[in-house]
Amino acid sequence: MAADLKPAATQTAASRAPAPRLLDWSLFLLAPVFFSSNLIFGRGITGEMGPFTTALIRWAGSALIMSPIVWRHRRECLAFVRSHTVLWLVLGILGMGICGGVVYWALTLTTASNATLIYTTSSLFIILFEWLFAGRGIRLGEIAGMVIAFTGVAAIVLKGDLAAILHLRFNLGDLAILVAAISFAVYSILLRRPGIRAMPPLPLFGLLALSGAIVLLPPGIAEIVSGGLLPDTPKDFAMLGGIILFASLAAFYCFQHAVHVFGAGIAGMTLYLMPPTSILMAVIFLGETFERYHAAGIILVTSGLVMATAPRRRTA
Repeated sequence: MAADLKPAATQTAASRAPAPRLLDWSLFLLAPVFFSSNLIFGRGITGEMGPFTTALIRWAGSALIMSPIVWRHRRECLAFVRSHTVLWLVLGILGMGICGGVVYWALTLTTASNATLIYTTSSLFIILFEWLFAGRGIRLGEIAGMVIAFTGVAAIVLKGDLAAILHLRFNLGDLAILVAAISFAVYSILLRRPGIRAMPPLPLFGLLALSGAIVLLPPGIAEIVSGGLLPDTPKDFAMLGGIILFASLAAFYCFQHAVHVFGAGIAGMTLYLMPPTSILMAVIFLGETFERYHAAGIILVTSGLVMATAPRRRTA
C-alpha cells in the first residue's frame, strides 16, 4: 500500500487536481444522508429477514441495476477484474461483506447508540492508517476538528449526560462494529489506489456491488438453508428497495466520488454527519422527538467537520 501512495506522488497529484466544484460538495453532503437512510429502512427489516440474506439481496440487486453500465464498459471492467482480481474481491469483502452482513448481524446484539459511536471512529482509522502507511501529515486543525466532531457524536449518543458513559456495556456485537469501522477505513484507502482511480465511478461501483454479492453468496445461502427469514411482505420488499436504491447505489456512489475528489481522509469525515442526519431523518420520517442535546451535537459535529476539512494553506 505504501508503495502506491508515496507522499511526493500524492502532493504532485494534489497540485494538479482541479478545485472542488459545487457538485462535488453537494455529493459530499449527500453521502451521509443516503448512508443514514439505511437506518430508516433497516429499522423495518430487523427481525424480518436474516442479516446476511439482507446484505446479499442488497448487493445482488445493486449489481443487477448497474449491469447495463458495466456491460457498456465491459472492456475496461474485464481488464480491471483480470488485473486486480484479488483487490476487487478484497474490496467486496471489506465494503459490502463486513460492512454489510456483519453490521446487520451485529445490530441484533448491540444497541444503535453503541454502533453509531463505534462506527464513527472509522474516519479516525482512515487518517491514522494514511499517516502510518502513506506518509500523510496530520494538521493541528484536523486533530482539533476530529475531537470537536467526536464530542458532538458523544453528546448525541449519551443524550447530553456524561455520566451515561459509565453505563455503556460492550459485547460481541460492539466488537463486530469495530471490525466494520476498521474495514471501512481500509476500503476507503484502497479506493485511492491508481488502478481503481483509473476506472470511471459508475462501472467501478457496479463491479464492487458484484464483488459484494459474490462474497456474500456463501454466508447468505448458509443462512437461508439453516432457516433464515426471507422477505415475504410488501413492506419487506419496499424496505429492500430503499436500501438498494438509496443506502447502496446513491450512498456509495457519493462516497466514492468524495474519495476521488477530496481524498479518503476528508471523505471519511462524512461519517461524522451521520448521527445528526439520522436524528433529523428519524424526526421527519419516524416522528421521534428532537431534544436539546441533539441541537448541541449537531452544532459540534458541523463545526468540527468544517475545521477538519478546511483546505490546507499552500506554501511557495
